Amino acid sequence: MRAPSLMIMIMIGCFVLVALAPVQSGFAQPTPSEPPAFLFTAAKHYQALAWMHGADRFSSDAIIFLQDANGRHPLVPGFAASADPDVSFDGKKVLFAGKRKPQDHWQIWEVELDGGAVRRVTSCSDNCVRPFYLPGDRVVYAKKAGARFVLEAAATNLTPGDPHHLTVQLTYGPASFLPTDVLRDGRILFAATYPFGSNGTPELYTVYSDGSGVESYRCDHGRARHSGKQLASGDIVFTSQQGLARFTSARAEEVRIVAPTGEYAGDIAETPYGDWLVVWSDGKSPFQLRWWKPGTDLSRPAAADSLANLLQPALVAERAIPNRHPSGLHDWPNANLLCLNAYTSQYKFVAGSIHSVRVYTRDNSGIVKLLGSAPVERDGSFFVQLPTEHPLQIELLDASGTTLKRQAGWFWMRRGEQRACVGCHAGPETAPENAVPLILLKSTTPADLTGAAPHTPSGGQ
Repeated sequence: MRAPSLMIMIMIGCFVLVALAPVQSGFAQPTPSEPPAFLFTAAKHYQALAWMHGADRFSSDAIIFLQDANGRHPLVPGFAASADPDVSFDGKKVLFAGKRKPQDHWQIWEVELDGGAVRRVTSCSDNCVRPFYLPGDRVVYAKKAGARFVLEAAATNLTPGDPHHLTVQLTYGPASFLPTDVLRDGRILFAATYPFGSNGTPELYTVYSDGSGVESYRCDHGRARHSGKQLASGDIVFTSQQGLARFTSARAEEVRIVAPTGEYAGDIAETPYGDWLVVWSDGKSPFQLRWWKPGTDLSRPAAADSLANLLQPALVAERAIPNRHPSGLHDWPNANLLCLNAYTSQYKFVAGSIHSVRVYTRDNSGIVKLLGSAPVERDGSFFVQLPTEHPLQIELLDASGTTLKRQAGWFWMRRGEQRACVGCHAGPETAPENAVPLILLKSTTPADLTGAAPHTPSGGQ
C-alpha cells in the first residue's frame, strides 16, 4: 500500500486543527433561561486587604446568602456571622467561616445544601477564615497567628479535637497569607505581601498542599494583585489597582481586562456558558453582583442591596476535582536546595562575577541571623542544605565579598524537601538549560547551611 502524499497529510492535519479549534464568532454563546443558583457574602463594611495586617475583612454583620429559583435566604440562619463560602466538588456541601455567637472566634464549618446539620471543622484558638476544599477530604484555610495569618491544611472527615485530626502548617515567614483558590493542578493559589515579610503590596503565589514548592505565580511585580480565581481556560483572573486583570499561559506578564467602567472587588465566578458573576460598584453605592459577558459592554444585575456590600460569589454547581498532589517530602530534619544557574535571572550579572552565596534566617522577634556561605561554580550552580519551617533569604556575592544581590523578601522549605530552582528570581515560566550543573560534578553532598556547622563569613554586609 502506497504511503499518503505530503499534500494529503497536510490537508488531514489542517482538517484536524480546524475541527478542534474553538469557535471565534461574533455571536454570544447561549445562556440558560434561569440563572444558576449562587452563594454570596453580604456585609455593611468590607476591607479587601485587611488580612495583610491580621484584621477582619468584613464587619461583624457579615452573612452568607443563597440565591436560587426560590429567592434569597441565609445559608446558616442560626449563626451570628458567616463569610467565605466554598462549594464542594460535587456541589452538595459548603465550607465557610462562621461564628455561632458574636463573641466567638471565626471557625471553619461545613453544611449540606439539602438542609443537613452544620458541622464544625476546626477548633482554632484564634480566627480561622477563607477555607477551600482540597482533594482527598482535606481543606486549606488561613489561621490567625499573632498579628498575621498563616495557611494550614486539615482533614474534613474527622471530629475536631480528635488526636488524629492532624493539621499541617503550609506557610512560614513574617508575611500574612490568605488562600484565594485551589488550582486544577493541585496547587494552592494565595495572596501575600511582596516581598514576603515587607509592608509592600499584595501579590499572588502558589504552594503545594504539603507546603513545599512556594513561588510567585508571575515575576512582573509592582502592582497590587489579590483575589485570584482560575477559569475553565486555565487563566487566572484577579483584582489589581487598575481593575480586573488575568494571567495567561502565553504571557509572562499580566493582561488587563477591559470591562465596564466601575470599581471591582474580590472574586469572580464563571458559568459553563462563559458569563462571569463579578463584584462591581459605580463608586458611589455598595458593591453589587452583576452578570457580565467578557469581551462586551453587556452586564445585567444579579443581586444588590442599598445597605450592604455583596461579595464572594460562588456558583452552586458540580465542578472538576483538582489533581491530588503526591507529596515528595522525606522524613529528614533539613532540606536541600539546588540552584542550576544563578545567572539565569531578571537581574543582570557579569559573567563569572558570582563567587559565593549566603543564606540568612530570622527568628520570631525579627532578628536576622547568618546561617553560612557556600561557593558558586562558574556556571552559576550551587547546592546547599537548609533548615526547614523557617524564613530563608539568599544573598549573592562576588570574589571580594561585595553583595551583588540580596533577596528582598523571604521563602521557606519544608522538612525533607528537595528543590531545584532554575536561577535566582528567574520566574516560574523559565525553562532550565539541559546540562549537568558543575556543582554536582564536583560533589553530590550539599554545603551545610543549617546553622549547625561552623562557618566563616567574609565581606559583604
